[in-house]
Amino acid sequence: MTEKKYDAIIIGTGIIGNCIAYEMAQKGYKTLSIDKLGGSGCGSTAGSCAIIRLYYSSPEGVALAREGYYYWLDWPRYLQEEDPSGMAFYRNTGAMVFKTDLNKNLVPVMKSLDALGVGYLELTPEQMKDYLPNPDLRSFHPQKRMDDPEFGTPTGPSVNGAVYVPESGYVSDPKQSTHNVEVAARSVGADFLFNAEVTAILKKEGRAAGVALADGRTFEAPVVVNVAGPHSYIINRMAGIEDKMNIKTRALRVEVAHVPSPEGIDWEGTAVITSDSDAGVYTRPESGNHVLIGSEEPKCDPLEYVDPDDYNRNFTDQLKTQAMRVAMRVPDLPIPNKNQGLVDLYDVSDDWYPIYDRSDLPGFYLAIGTSGNQYKNAPVVGAFMTELIQYCEAGNDHDKDPLQYRMKYLDHTLDIGFFSRNREINQDSSFSVIG
Repeated sequence: MTEKKYDAIIIGTGIIGNCIAYEMAQKGYKTLSIDKLGGSGCGSTAGSCAIIRLYYSSPEGVALAREGYYYWLDWPRYLQEEDPSGMAFYRNTGAMVFKTDLNKNLVPVMKSLDALGVGYLELTPEQMKDYLPNPDLRSFHPQKRMDDPEFGTPTGPSVNGAVYVPESGYVSDPKQSTHNVEVAARSVGADFLFNAEVTAILKKEGRAAGVALADGRTFEAPVVVNVAGPHSYIINRMAGIEDKMNIKTRALRVEVAHVPSPEGIDWEGTAVITSDSDAGVYTRPESGNHVLIGSEEPKCDPLEYVDPDDYNRNFTDQLKTQAMRVAMRVPDLPIPNKNQGLVDLYDVSDDWYPIYDRSDLPGFYLAIGTSGNQYKNAPVVGAFMTELIQYCEAGNDHDKDPLQYRMKYLDHTLDIGFFSRNREINQDSSFSVIG
């Protein structure tokens, strides 16, 4: 049974999918966003650390994050619609990024920050003590697992220093921010359908033509956008395009720990975001005066690729390992007996950079492989994906002549071909959540 016809169907109602729906609806497209879950942001977006930071291993990554930063500063004005259930907000904390040989002591990052006029401070190890309570700044690299007898044993007298970027922080509630965008998208004509599982990509005359659902309904549209997060590779297989892509995606299981702040420290109110590649972890202040701790995927930690519909949702030793790595750096950090945190999924590409692109099936577009680090860029992605769709549907060949996106806030043009599905693996990547 064919339901209402649309101009575009968007598969996935996470933060990026909803920003694409909002931007397309503003340009006059009649869109339908479909999700197998019960509401916007209920998938991996809900588990996002929602960190807004500007340090990436490529100039393109830095430019995209810098542009996205301004959208979050201007969130209510960007959406132009008040969410009756409340508005998410951005909280600035600053971010301290450790220099290591792994990240080339941040020389490429600083070069990219300089090119975009982003201010920062270079910190000596002594100056880093102003940003962490009673820290141990010896080196612990290379990282080890807890069952290694050398775990926690310093390997060098000092870390190499750090770069502090004051324009960094996090969004208060990633799920609520996604609902904010849904409200804004509905206000300009977008439709949403939840608890609806896509089982097939419809095709007609050699191009995408809509979707079929598990309940037998079909929806027709000449444009279909895959923003399905950890399920993105499954949708690509339905479309028959996965084997034609040089860069592919998989679902990666990850754990994030929540631990109490050291006694007497207002971590929630005064702490900065840290990216500690020497210890292999990142941190963010969390409500309740907690420390949120994620992994930077050091080589000693196995990567667990899973079926996004069937994976272990219980905590493992990985959670405590991450907490203990921060405790090596901040010895006063308490490690509770009871595990607290979350288990969720990243949609990881082969080089941990996203795929924002057309596909080999005309009318079928990709905003996938976001690898745990693209939440911050969602509003910009919504804008340039809309332009990309317009560009390709007008007959332009994005593969041969990539879209050049002129940014809204920055005096900068971004080559969207950088995010091609057919690129070679980016060897400058961190091959981690850092991007």
